[in-house]
Amino acid sequence: MIENLLPPDLSPLVATGLVIAAAFTSMLTASLGVGGGVVLLALLALTVPASAIIPVHGMVQMGSNVSRTLLMWRHIDLRVIGYFLPGVLLGASLASVVLVQLPVTVVQLAIAGFILLLVWGPAVPRQALGPVGTFLAATGTTFLSLFVGATGPLVAAFIKQQQGHDRFATVATFAAAMSLQHAPKAVVYGFAGFAFKEWLGVILLMIVAASVGTWVGVNLLSRLSDRRFTRVFNVLLTLLALRLIWEALSG
Repeated sequence: MIENLLPPDLSPLVATGLVIAAAFTSMLTASLGVGGGVVLLALLALTVPASAIIPVHGMVQMGSNVSRTLLMWRHIDLRVIGYFLPGVLLGASLASVVLVQLPVTVVQLAIAGFILLLVWGPAVPRQALGPVGTFLAATGTTFLSLFVGATGPLVAAFIKQQQGHDRFATVATFAAAMSLQHAPKAVVYGFAGFAFKEWLGVILLMIVAASVGTWVGVNLLSRLSDRRFTRVFNVLLTLLALRLIWEALSG
């Protein structure tokens, strides 16, 4: 019966593994602030057709981030989200018009460089973290996310700069921002011809599992101190940036 819910060429065993991975990676992001989305993206790249990687990842991540947003809505910095939303709409509109194949190597190196600069470089001027900077960051990362799907760590590093050492505000605001950023993928890839109907069963199962993982992760987050969270968060971002550099250089 489960095979009727699966797209062609995706075995029940692989589908089960992806559902479990969705729960684990969502727990990782909810508890440590970042990392789950990139891990899930890598697993999808190993198990599903290339044409399905970004749209499936986008839908599952949207569901995961929406559940995290609902659980942590009291901690969201609504001003940041207010500046972020127009940039998301502009970036998605530009991507839907352009629909070009960007040089992935250049994009990966650029994202990794910006992450390392935000984490270990000098403090970003407050003006760059304000309304204009947030709008531009949302526009650029939303545009790139529709092609490479790996901009989450960059958005996380940017929001961490804004929220300082408040771990709950960082995770909650990042979740709300990524919910907005992943939403346009359904529209863009739907118009581009991706068969969402075939993948709907797997996507819904992964979203349910991700919601459970989010609940567990949020409870783990409450046990961390802001100081330890910042340390782990920065280390994870650095490892993700180094992974992007390794992928780019290895082709």
